[in-house]
Amino acid sequence: MNTARRNPEIPHPSEKGLRSTLIGILANMGLVLIKGAAGILGNSYALIADAIESASDVLTSFIVWIGLKAASKEPDADHPYGHGKAEPLAAIVVAVALVGAAILICIQSVEHILTPHKTPEPFTLIVLGIIIVIKEGLYRYSHRVGTEVESTAVKADAWHHRADAITSLTAFVGISIALIGGDGYETADDWAALIASGIIVLNAYHIFIPAFTEIMDAAPPSEFAEEVRKAAATVPNVIGTEKCLVRKMGFEYFVDLHVIVDGDLTVREGHDIAHQVKDAIIAAKPQVYNVMVHIEPYEESLRANGMIF
Repeated sequence: MNTARRNPEIPHPSEKGLRSTLIGILANMGLVLIKGAAGILGNSYALIADAIESASDVLTSFIVWIGLKAASKEPDADHPYGHGKAEPLAAIVVAVALVGAAILICIQSVEHILTPHKTPEPFTLIVLGIIIVIKEGLYRYSHRVGTEVESTAVKADAWHHRADAITSLTAFVGISIALIGGDGYETADDWAALIASGIIVLNAYHIFIPAFTEIMDAAPPSEFAEEVRKAAATVPNVIGTEKCLVRKMGFEYFVDLHVIVDGDLTVREGHDIAHQVKDAIIAAKPQVYNVMVHIEPYEESLRANGMIF
């Protein structure tokens, strides 16, 4: 029995994710200009590298926004299970873009280390301090939203903000060393950018793994299936449950559940129990979109498990 629901009165989880992503896009557009100008005027490649990273943020956040819009679409004839895969796909694109930005920063950092240049201007530290506060705030906001709506893409976008905060922090340290050390320490700024590129790659890895796992239909934590079983067990005439398969599709979950009932019940009674099980699961776990309930006669269950012959 295959049943699905989406209450039109309840806002779709993607709405919060779209809002947080749009805020991030607008913030990053402003930061690209601020960082780029401060980096050029202040002789700081670490700040210019930071501007490059923020520019990639704008692009990848827009990709996340597109992924969220696609994932929120209702199922159709061509996509009967919905468009949820667009959401982790967007997260994978973010991870790949982060690696690309890190490689670009790494190459440019090495070039600047090998090329003599001026020490960064002191005012760049003030700019970086403001940027760190803004980007960490964006990370906390986006990560909270991503956790709330269970969105891999929104959490990936949040980690992109955190990566930006980290590059700004390393730039702050590098410029501070260059200013304090004086002659001979001009490249501290560039070494900071180089270290930041490695941190960005590490963040990309942490974004890629959960997104790839979701694409491969890996089961969610076992606690989720246990809660589904407990909800089904509250329905009268349900003796127990057997198979419970759960997979995540974007913002929602799909459940396949075998329910054990008395084998002497009529088809109509079994059908009604299946409906009640579906309702109980959705009431307990609102993020469940679709439930496939298979009614298993008690005697057949015992036989299948070697209890009777």
